[in-house]
Amino acid sequence: MTSILGISAFYHDSAAALVVDGEIVAAAQEERFTRIKHDSAFPAGAVEYCLRQAGIKQSDLDFVGFYEKPLLKFDRLLETYLSYAPLGFQSFLKAMPQWLGQKLHLRREIRRGLDHQYSGRVCFCEHHESHAASAFFPSPFDDSAILTMDGVGEWTTTSLGFGRGNNVTLTDEIRFPHSIGLLYSAFTYYAGFRVNSGEYKLMGLAPYGEPKYVDAIRKHLIDIRPDGSFRLNMAYFNYCHGLTMTSRKFHRLFGRGPRHAETQIEQLDMDLAASIQVITEEVVLKTASHLHAITGNRNLCMAGGVALNCVANGRLAREGPFENIWIQPAAGDAGGALGVALLIWHQLLDNSRHPIPADSQQGSLLGPSFTSIEIESALQETGSTYERIESPSQLAERVADYLSEGQVVGWMRGRMEFGPRALGSRSILGDPRSEEMQTKMNRKIKFRESFRPFAPAVLSDHAREYFEIPSDLQSPYMLLVFSIQEGRRRAPPRDASGLDRVRQIRSDIPAITHVDYSARVQTVDRDHHPEFEKLLRAFSEKTGCPLLINTSFNVRGEPIVCTPHDAVRCFMATNMDVLVIDDYVLRKVDQNSATPHPIDEHLAQFQLD
Repeated sequence: MTSILGISAFYHDSAAALVVDGEIVAAAQEERFTRIKHDSAFPAGAVEYCLRQAGIKQSDLDFVGFYEKPLLKFDRLLETYLSYAPLGFQSFLKAMPQWLGQKLHLRREIRRGLDHQYSGRVCFCEHHESHAASAFFPSPFDDSAILTMDGVGEWTTTSLGFGRGNNVTLTDEIRFPHSIGLLYSAFTYYAGFRVNSGEYKLMGLAPYGEPKYVDAIRKHLIDIRPDGSFRLNMAYFNYCHGLTMTSRKFHRLFGRGPRHAETQIEQLDMDLAASIQVITEEVVLKTASHLHAITGNRNLCMAGGVALNCVANGRLAREGPFENIWIQPAAGDAGGALGVALLIWHQLLDNSRHPIPADSQQGSLLGPSFTSIEIESALQETGSTYERIESPSQLAERVADYLSEGQVVGWMRGRMEFGPRALGSRSILGDPRSEEMQTKMNRKIKFRESFRPFAPAVLSDHAREYFEIPSDLQSPYMLLVFSIQEGRRRAPPRDASGLDRVRQIRSDIPAITHVDYSARVQTVDRDHHPEFEKLLRAFSEKTGCPLLINTSFNVRGEPIVCTPHDAVRCFMATNMDVLVIDDYVLRKVDQNSATPHPIDEHLAQFQLD
């Protein structure tokens, strides 16, 4: 037996993954265990879980891999600081202590993190190699073109290549500071959202605006060539040498400084979001077309943070040129832990690979689950009143009843998802037919911005009745955006504009209908997620609607829940009506409000009147 632990850490979204004899046994982000969103520390909790899932100890590991090469990254930092000296001195002073004290000594840090119980080899691969491996090796393809795009790894920001059999080869790259990921992050920063976590908010804001600034962006900020390669005008950016993303020249171009977080979103923010989304889609589509031309492959695998831009992904799936696309569900840095582990197994150790039609990601349900004893213990410790329904069909029927009555359900069943999306194991669910449900869930449960859309989970055999999805295409990992079928739309009043448009949108499924009649779709089938499929089927049979709202089981600022304690705490701190933890059902009306629940200060601050 060969056990390989992959680790990503020390930037953001630390994670661990364990591969045993080529099979993905476990993978999880550290934030789920520490409850620190986007935690960058050594993933001690995730490592402990992975080893426990396999029933092994640190000393049983044969290889440990790290998802990038720190010396190569340090080379990029030093060269960049020297190139801009003395402008980057403050940034240099801030970065160097962590590099000299930790990041240049990763073998030591890894062995320390493994309690000095591991004495074997520590392998390092390049950042975009780990992305490419995470995309290709779990995919259903025997050979495929590969595209990775993110902010930056060591030097690379975009890489092109191919996978064949048990090998990944990267052939072309775009290098720092020219980065479509960092360009998108610059606009994220300018719109008042947090870099490396708020990009999806910018994507959700884009449909409220008009792409008025596309020409200005092309003229001043980025030169895009026919093959998708590009260069940025660095005079408008500050990320090479400063502590901010954008420069004064950027601010003068658009007539304002960056928006302060939590202040009013302006029409400028909406229009810039729409504009940079158009530019991003152009780069992705042109790069993919060039990759198709040079590889001649009909399959495409994608990873890297930009691969989480599901609007661009949806266009790529609809418009080609590739016939088949597979995107790593944990496409960001967390997925690098899985990539390096698979790279060691297949490429370093030269083990064969046998792709399966449904992919080998196992629905990305790679995180921890909990026994009945553990769940009951947590419920008793929290003073919860609950009912146990051991029949899966009876449970699905009961929960479908609650949902059809307009109740909001926290749903925690089985293994936790790996990646940023809740896929039906750590989800908050609602009825998509309700016109009030989006506002209720945004304001009273998620405590987040009102413009944020909710995603639908739909039975795969009914998906094309509601969404314009190409034939034979599935979206089990919620990574593709499609339009709602035109026959199900109702136009808003002509005078509706901006953020007010969300209140005027009408369709058969208004709670998941975004302002541009699009939706980030999750298709649900028995192969990828049988328990969730059973619930959707019961709801469909009861209501005639084969969809549910599926949003992540957390509140704004918190990671997705991991344990039964996390789920109860979130349930009691919000206006959810029902909580399901495997076979156990809790109704809010049954809970004793006088019983103290472990609601921490972070959740308490989101309570609304």
